Amino acid sequence: MKVLFLFKVKTSFKEYISRKYPGVEFIYAASIDEVSLEDIDVIATEKEDLTHENLKTAKSLRWVMLAAVGVDVLPLKSLQEKGVIVTNSHGVHKMPLAESVVAHLLSIERGLPGIYKRQAEKRWELGKMPGEVNGSTALIVGTGAIGGEIGRLLQAFHVHTIGCNRSGTRIASMNETILFPEIMEKLPEVDYVISILPSTPDTRWIYQPEHFKAMKESAVFVNVGRGDAVKEQVIIDALTNNEIRHAVLDVFETEPLDESSALWELPNCTVSPHMSSMSDQYINRSLDIMETNLAKWLTGEKDLVNIVDLTKGY
Repeated sequence: MKVLFLFKVKTSFKEYISRKYPGVEFIYAASIDEVSLEDIDVIATEKEDLTHENLKTAKSLRWVMLAAVGVDVLPLKSLQEKGVIVTNSHGVHKMPLAESVVAHLLSIERGLPGIYKRQAEKRWELGKMPGEVNGSTALIVGTGAIGGEIGRLLQAFHVHTIGCNRSGTRIASMNETILFPEIMEKLPEVDYVISILPSTPDTRWIYQPEHFKAMKESAVFVNVGRGDAVKEQVIIDALTNNEIRHAVLDVFETEPLDESSALWELPNCTVSPHMSSMSDQYINRSLDIMETNLAKWLTGEKDLVNIVDLTKGY
């Protein structure tokens, strides 16, 4: 059995996994083009390096382990046609993404950007009176592992949390749970709208101008899911017309964000270069999932962790 890793792992992990699974040949490459794929059984990757074309030569491929969560970087149709199992790293982003969201909200409410700016200018001024997240209401659109952790942390700050998902399934860290069609009803009531949606046909451009018009003028919109949940021009219009107070954007229609985009210069917009999920613990957590699944795979178990439904894209 041959397993190909297409991302960097520490030497200590290579030595450990080779000792533990002596019957498996582990191959490490910086690029998929460096390796013949014909007899590779498993590919572990973290980016857009697996294409329809090179899948044609991967005749033995049976499993793709993605060291990321969003599977939209993979050729899902071709993988489905070949009957390849795909697992992702669902859950590894939970801690850093939740911390990022809470950090942004606290920073906005407590006026940290102004403090940093005035320090650089050596100005001893109060600036605008700071607010609090305490006593506010957050609508969290997407209640998986990440949304659940965001809800848990926000509840520690006495924030009323409303989760939104497809099924209406109750989530422990949400005070309420609603369905997608109920979003419009809740928008006038909430202080924060936090989007953690994946990229699927059902979620593409799900936020329309009417959603921002329905929000409070004091609302903060946060998108840490996927950039194709909302058109950038829709957000620009909402911010320019003061339909909402602020937007925190970690994902965009096109990445990197073009230098000509108005989002860079809008004072009520925070541009984050798709980094909210990043952490020095990220690869270690992904490798833990990989090893758990490898042990199952070698004993013939079918219940792998984080199997992706290729028809749904998550």
